[in-house]
Amino acid sequence: MIKAMIVDDHIMVRESIKYFLEMDGDIKVIDEASDGIDCIEKLKKLSPDILLLDINMPNMNGIEVLKKMKEEDKLVKILLFTAYEKTDFLLQAFDLGVDGYILKKSNSKELKKAINIIISGDSYIQPSLLPLLNSRLISRNLEQKKIKLLTKREMEILIQVAGGMFNKEIAINLNISERTVKNHLSNIFKKIDVSDRTQAAVFAIRNNIVQLY
Repeated sequence: MIKAMIVDDHIMVRESIKYFLEMDGDIKVIDEASDGIDCIEKLKKLSPDILLLDINMPNMNGIEVLKKMKEEDKLVKILLFTAYEKTDFLLQAFDLGVDGYILKKSNSKELKKAINIIISGDSYIQPSLLPLLNSRLISRNLEQKKIKLLTKREMEILIQVAGGMFNKEIAINLNISERTVKNHLSNIFKKIDVSDRTQAAVFAIRNNIVQLY
């Protein structure tokens, strides 16, 4: 029997999922959690085979739970069960090692199918999200190529631009002239194909450059 744990801040959602999962007798919901913090605490004592995890929750959301579990090297399988169809969440989740991603509008049959696929060792993605995901992956790969064109100094400046700093502040921080900062910014804009510092900041945040360096 598959042991599952449901993490969602809406009690009616948890009750509904539990009812459908346990209908056939091959899945047992061993516990529930109302937010990410509650989930992390319960996982210290419980060992479910799979975690059905919502993204939008108070205190600690699903993505933060994934990060925490990665840090602590938890071995439980994780299926994100969410209303969000944004590929940014999907990309973040798979970068963090999630095993599956399914939408709340799915029926119980599809949910159980996803669980069984994940338990068997494969990953599962909501079929309707695949075209969007492929498009986003292509776009991300192109952006990664642009990032590789940046020198170490240009990366340092881009990070500070993303942090909201002006040229004078950047010049002081890096012990260079404002003119040098401007020259570097001009090169950065060309390499990442943006026209101003706001677009450059968005590029840096979108590609997690601020977090990576």
